[in-house]
Amino acid sequence: MPRVAKQLSVKEIDKLIRDVTLGKHAVGGVPGLLLQIKSEHAVSWVLRAQVGNKRKEIGLGSYSTLKLKAAKEKALDFRQQIENGIDPVNTRKVAKSKLIAEQESFKTFEELAQEFIEKKSKEYKTAKQTQKLESMLKNYAYPHLGKMSVKDIQIVHIENTLTPIWETKTETATRLRIYIEGILTLAIVKGLRHELNPARWKGNLDQVLAKPEKVNKVQNYKALPVDELPSFMKELVQQDWMGAKALTFAILTAARSGEVRAAKWDEINLEEKLWTLPEERMKGGKKHIVPLSEQAIELLNSLDRNYKYLFPNTKGNALTDATISKVPKRLDRDVTAHGFRSTFKDWARIHTDYADEVSELALAHVSSDATRAAYARDGLVDKRRAMMRDWAEYCFKYKQ
Repeated sequence: MPRVAKQLSVKEIDKLIRDVTLGKHAVGGVPGLLLQIKSEHAVSWVLRAQVGNKRKEIGLGSYSTLKLKAAKEKALDFRQQIENGIDPVNTRKVAKSKLIAEQESFKTFEELAQEFIEKKSKEYKTAKQTQKLESMLKNYAYPHLGKMSVKDIQIVHIENTLTPIWETKTETATRLRIYIEGILTLAIVKGLRHELNPARWKGNLDQVLAKPEKVNKVQNYKALPVDELPSFMKELVQQDWMGAKALTFAILTAARSGEVRAAKWDEINLEEKLWTLPEERMKGGKKHIVPLSEQAIELLNSLDRNYKYLFPNTKGNALTDATISKVPKRLDRDVTAHGFRSTFKDWARIHTDYADEVSELALAHVSSDATRAAYARDGLVDKRRAMMRDWAEYCFKYKQ
């Protein structure tokens, strides 16, 4: 049992602090109660006591938040716990651990979604895929589920999240359900919930939501019949505005609208007549090389080289999707810009003897075993160069 020190008054304690008398000072009143002064701004209470077979110094708190009377009460309480065979330090650690566990168990959907996004971003091939995931959750999931604890989410909450877009934006809603299911599966794996996943489809949401294929029939992009292409191109090349020029280039290269709109001069090699699209700009996440026909090169040579983009708007930025989409409508054709890729494919099948994997690679479709093998080997650049030359000649057939 430590000796009982002389009891210090509040004034005496304040003087020790004011004089910055460094060290540990016995306060008195409670055996082992010390005032620890490390600096003018680092003053705290310590209880020195024998806990079991160990002598410990137990921190009681800062002097600024715990005055003399409260410090003595806390020290007496700790001594009573020790007398009763309880280690107050271990008790405090257990309480802290329990608090952390409780905080984790109340993790919100949005908090856990951030972990899910971070994990998926490492699996995705392009940053654009991560951006789409983030945008979809922000726009459609967070307003309903974001602030909810993951352990409290039930099927009714998932239903309320999906129903507003299930019939109008079916593809988006279907992907959203998959993402939500993935986030809640992560919650189960981390022990944050112990019930079945309320976002699963079979035997669950399929009982309250109509099958996606029944509420939204898949519509293909409207394409121009291949036999009408030469006459369309005759009208198109007479249009002297950037959207029309961009569409002309898209048709000649069989490229997607987004790939053309974001095309930059540093991707073009005029000498080798190649357009190299980096993997981060490709839907499939693989670098894509496009052989350029003489007609495509001629179009590029007519453009202004003072901008970053091949087809800039009036401010020098990339064109919007609408700028290219409205070109066919101005020419009184009820087709889409993307549909010209289907026209290209029809031409390859009907009017040429090129192997299917050659046209598939031209479209940057690497889905079949044959195209994957060809892509891995050499991309069939030479064969595709011949194909794009023949395609350009067909596009401008009206000149012949």
